[in-house]
Amino acid sequence: MDQLILNELHKITPEEARALEGDQEYNRELYQAPSQTAGTDSTPGPIFDAQKLMDSGRLITIRKHTRFVHFPKHSHNYVEVIYMCTGKTRHIINGNEVLLEEGDILFLNQNAIQEIYPAGEDDIAVNFIILPAFFDYALQMLEVGENPLRSFVIDCMRGENRPSAYLHFKVRDVLPIQNLIENLIWTLMNKQQNNRSINQATMGLLLMQLTNYAYTAETDHMSEGEKLVITVLSYIETHYKDGELSILADRLHYDLYFLSREIKRLTGENYTILLQNKRLSQAAYFLTHTKMSIADISIAIGYENISYFHRIFQKKYGMTPRHYRISHQFSTS
Repeated sequence: MDQLILNELHKITPEEARALEGDQEYNRELYQAPSQTAGTDSTPGPIFDAQKLMDSGRLITIRKHTRFVHFPKHSHNYVEVIYMCTGKTRHIINGNEVLLEEGDILFLNQNAIQEIYPAGEDDIAVNFIILPAFFDYALQMLEVGENPLRSFVIDCMRGENRPSAYLHFKVRDVLPIQNLIENLIWTLMNKQQNNRSINQATMGLLLMQLTNYAYTAETDHMSEGEKLVITVLSYIETHYKDGELSILADRLHYDLYFLSREIKRLTGENYTILLQNKRLSQAAYFLTHTKMSIADISIAIGYENISYFHRIFQKKYGMTPRHYRISHQFSTS
């Protein structure tokens, strides 16, 4: 991470100074609405309030995680994304211990119950406090279909009780993701002009990148079957042009026939159809966002037989690739 950002984040805040002087209880007035001092049966502990933590009219803000303080069980009325800049922090989320280390990203559902143990001087994290509407543009950048991250964010936006309270991405070594999160931190810390549209686009790009690494995500209440589905979909996401099931089976040390049968059982579709759906959705993206010829698009997504590509594309979208491009008013402007 950029050293100038780290230097700024390393500064002792008034809240941290108070903790170092001996008052290690978090400042309730900073996080809770005056009328909200305790939880309910469904949300034990206090509810941290977005209106206390962000300016009126904003959809996203950033706040350095307060070190030296223990945060007891609490929930939020906003979506929280935590990025670990340096060091580590220990969290208990819905009864599950989660250790965030440098470069990790944690997405928290609005209904997650979280406890955070005190962080040390060099344990620096930032919290993104996000209202659900902020994700509207970002989700448009993600394709519709089987996508665990997209489903999680949509459920966060709806405020629904879902089994999974969090997604923990261990992506320290993924440079594009680290660059995007750093860009988001920088624009929010510096209050750059037109930052809402910049930040929404950056979040969209971040989500797109994270979908490629969904297999790294850890969460609560995820069955072995769900983990396998995420692994298969992530493999297709990044290897749609030439991803063969036999190669994936070798990587996972599975029998090919067993893996094929499990994919069908868990998703309702066989691997070939899942791969074809991804290829065709990618073709649709190329048609509306690039000047590539239809023949080049066919080859780029893995179909050397152009006639076959035309046939399956028309079956899926009800029109030829050419008419699809025209009907979606392709423009490079």
